[in-house]
Amino acid sequence: MASSTSKSLAEILQPVKRLRSLSPSRETLSPRSCISIRSDPSVGTGVSGEFKLESPSSLTVEQRSRMEFNKYLARSKRNARLCIERIENAKAEGIEYTKLEELLVEETWLEALPGELQNPYWKNLCRFVESELRGVVPIYPPPHLIFNALNSTPFDRVKAVIIGQDPYHGPGQAMGLAFSVPEGIKPPSSLINIFKELQKDVGCSIPMHGNLERWAVQGVLLLNTVLTVRKHQANSHATKGWEPFTDAVIRTISEKKRGIVFILWGNSAQEKSKLIDATKHHILKAAHPSGLSANRGFFGCRHFSKTNEMLKRLGLSPIDWQL
Repeated sequence: MASSTSKSLAEILQPVKRLRSLSPSRETLSPRSCISIRSDPSVGTGVSGEFKLESPSSLTVEQRSRMEFNKYLARSKRNARLCIERIENAKAEGIEYTKLEELLVEETWLEALPGELQNPYWKNLCRFVESELRGVVPIYPPPHLIFNALNSTPFDRVKAVIIGQDPYHGPGQAMGLAFSVPEGIKPPSSLINIFKELQKDVGCSIPMHGNLERWAVQGVLLLNTVLTVRKHQANSHATKGWEPFTDAVIRTISEKKRGIVFILWGNSAQEKSKLIDATKHHILKAAHPSGLSANRGFFGCRHFSKTNEMLKRLGLSPIDWQL
């Protein structure tokens, strides 16, 4: 994959200009669950693409909720487009690979993690990912989605954290959100079991797809502890440098925020509890939702309703889990 003009990840791609403000249509941003209501004349969009109030006093709670959802969905889409633009600009300049840090574009995380991307482990991780991109075996997710969890859920938006292990390793499955697959891709067994528990716990209907983007936009950080993987080789990028970074993400949330609900399914996720201050946050533990262990404590854990109960006690809006 490398060309004669390609450089190392630590040297390439000077920062590009910020993406021009988007002006997404309502059709593009319309939520798909019961959070949404039909178009309302009291809600409009400004030239920046962010939703604004035409008549604040006339908005209902439901309208405000829908407006907030649309605002953060637009922000998530903007971040994804910015990543794609940076990759395309690099290729146009004859540069094969974009620096990893250039693909983390959500400013609230860059502010929350000052200096993290200058640590020695990061340089080693960059070299490893570059070598993997040059290899004959594809890696997932696509580069513009490597930081999708952070780019979709701003630091100041986080209400809950669901910790996964590493991305799905089948073609087209990984999208940078733990447990999530794009629409059109068959949901894996773990995700099907999550939907079954949702149905029993809070009455959600089982969706026809496995895209969990709606959760991320509402403040559920869907964080894998390892952010890339080789095709058909689970855990192939473990211990290569991702864990120090994602540990820093978890530790930063614990230190700088309060009242976050951490949802830890399985032994691997539960090991991360040592990074969380249990005196400030809520920790929910259960078996992993995989087919091998779902019957050993995941089914019946009621983590979705428990999360919303905790958020309500803190005066925060609950998560609409329906997809």
